[in-house]
Amino acid sequence: MSRRIVITTDYLVPGDSVDRLLREHGLEPVYSPAGGKRADDERRHLLTGAVGAIVSSEPITRDMLAEAADLQIIARSGVGYDSVDIAAAQELGIHVANTPGVNHHAVAELALALILNCAKHLSDVITGVRAGQWPRTAGTELRDKTLGVIGYGPSGRAIAAIGAALGMHVIVGTSHPDTEAGPSIEFTDVDTTIAAADYLTLHARATGTPIIGADRLAAMKETAFIINTARGSLIDESALVAALEKKQIAGAALDVLDVEPMTSENPLRGFDNVWITSHVAGQTVEARERAGLAAAQAVIDVLDGKTPAGLIV
Repeated sequence: MSRRIVITTDYLVPGDSVDRLLREHGLEPVYSPAGGKRADDERRHLLTGAVGAIVSSEPITRDMLAEAADLQIIARSGVGYDSVDIAAAQELGIHVANTPGVNHHAVAELALALILNCAKHLSDVITGVRAGQWPRTAGTELRDKTLGVIGYGPSGRAIAAIGAALGMHVIVGTSHPDTEAGPSIEFTDVDTTIAAADYLTLHARATGTPIIGADRLAAMKETAFIINTARGSLIDESALVAALEKKQIAGAALDVLDVEPMTSENPLRGFDNVWITSHVAGQTVEARERAGLAAAQAVIDVLDGKTPAGLIV
C-alpha cells in the first residue's frame, strides 16, 4: 500500500524536522506547495494515491476527496479548518485534524502590531521617510483606549492579556466568559463590544456568514479601527468598503481576506487607511515548526490506529 503523504503547506520542505519525522515512521512526503489557484485537473487529483495529507488553507473539496480512495487523514497545519469540506470527509471516512495551540501567541502579536500601526501610522511614516520626506504625523496612545475582542479562544485570550498589560480597557464579546480572567478584562455581548471599541480585533471561528456586516460597522465609533487576524469570512468586505467610503470607521488592518491571494480588483486596495498583510499572523519560525510537527504527528497517529490531538472528524 502507498505510504505517500501529500504536503501543500508551503513552508514545509524536504529535509526539515517534519520531513524527518514522517520518514522515520516509514512515510513518503510528497511536496506540492500551495501557490495560488491550481489547474482544475491538478487540483482534483492532488490527493490521489496518498494515505495522508498535511495541508495549508487552500480549499479541499468534495471532488478532490472523491478521487482520493486511499486517503485516511487530512491534517491542517493551522487552527482553522473551514477550507476543508468536513461533511464530505466524514461521509468518505476520512479523518480531519487541526493543530490547536500552536500559533495563538504569534497571532496575538501580529494583532498588536496592526493595532500599533493604526495608532502610530508606522507604515505611512516609514514609507514617507524612505521617499525622502520627514513626516511628523501625530499618533495616539493605546493606554486608556478600549480594546474590543470578539472571540475568546487562545488568540483572543492572548491579545486581551496584552491589551490589559498596556493599560487598555479590555472588553470581550463572547458567550463563554472566563470567570477567572480577573478585573482587568470585562465580558459582555458582541454588539456592546463593537459599539465601545476604539480597536476591534476579531478572534472568532468562521461561522459561514459574516459576523461584521453593515449594521455592526455602522454601530462602531467613527474613530475606531477594525483588525482581523482570524478569517476573512468574518467581515462582509462589500459592507466594509461602503463603511470606509462613508467614513463610518477610521480604518482597517486585515491579515485575512475573503479571497486570497488578494486580487487586483479588490476595492480595499484603494484606501490609504486600510493596511493588508498576506495571512502571516501565524507564520513565525516557532509557530511554523510547532504546527508542522503537530500535523505530522496527527497523520502518524491516525495511520497507527490512534486518535490524534486536534481531531475534528
